[in-house]
Amino acid sequence: MGWGHIRKRGAALWPVADMTMATAAGAAQLPGAFILWWIVASTVSDDYNAGYGGAFGLLCLFVLAPLYLPVLGLLHAAAHTMPATVLARRAPGPRWARHLLGTALLGVFWAAVTALLWDGPFLATAVSLAALGVLPALAVAYARRRARVTGQPWGLFGAWWRAALAVPVLCVAAFGGGALATVTGLIEEYEPPVLSAARLTGEWHGDDGAVLRLRSGGRAEVTRLPAEGEFAFGADEVYVRCDGYGTWQLDREGRYDTYTGKGPEERDGVVVRLDGGCRQETYWTIGGTEHEPELFVRFGDPDAGELWILAKAS
Repeated sequence: MGWGHIRKRGAALWPVADMTMATAAGAAQLPGAFILWWIVASTVSDDYNAGYGGAFGLLCLFVLAPLYLPVLGLLHAAAHTMPATVLARRAPGPRWARHLLGTALLGVFWAAVTALLWDGPFLATAVSLAALGVLPALAVAYARRRARVTGQPWGLFGAWWRAALAVPVLCVAAFGGGALATVTGLIEEYEPPVLSAARLTGEWHGDDGAVLRLRSGGRAEVTRLPAEGEFAFGADEVYVRCDGYGTWQLDREGRYDTYTGKGPEERDGVVVRLDGGCRQETYWTIGGTEHEPELFVRFGDPDAGELWILAKAS
């Protein structure tokens, strides 16, 4: 079996016109998918007081989109859409149903790979990946049917200008659908846990050996804990690492929260004041969930500052 025969077999399985259409459609849906992901992620999970809820990062994704979307579209076509079309040929039933079945099977396969390698959530990943395969699969099926009727398949330009026109439509649909799901409660908004002083008492651990021990009676002991420091304006340092003792108190009114102007109705927190050289008080906002509570603080720029998270020791 020579190289020429292999190329012919490959072209028969994955025609160039199909691959082009799958790549263009896969790339066209990604901006809308990013918007929907941002709405869901910023609604159901803690944004850790990030400025603009991560919207600046989403804007950067859109500015750089022409550079990476074709590459991602090609990868998606090679890993999902085209293998799904091969599976669809071997299944009974209407053409559109076979394409959707192949897409769903590939979504389940890649979700299983993700769960095994990175311990990701299987069901949510399978549904998301299957959904990302629907539009490219239907686009390929439509392009094939049109080519059979007209005798002229879409070329590179024909596929991509249609994909470019679809991008704003898909973005508006994703934003509108996500906003509607949020307003109607279909996507439940994240609510931080309400912890009593007794629940806060104990050890909290962070990265690089950071430990905060909150004792009953308002005493605190820290080890390599980041804290507010007294720095000159424009200094590179935004926090100091402290060891020692101090005091803590639960703040439900936001009076000591210097990191956000949202007011007392927004987030509860823990105010830690240390003795010795770390005398600046630090406001640790309560986050996480009822079963897995967290304390966090963001030093410096709200969009690009240093985020520190402490988890309650079991």
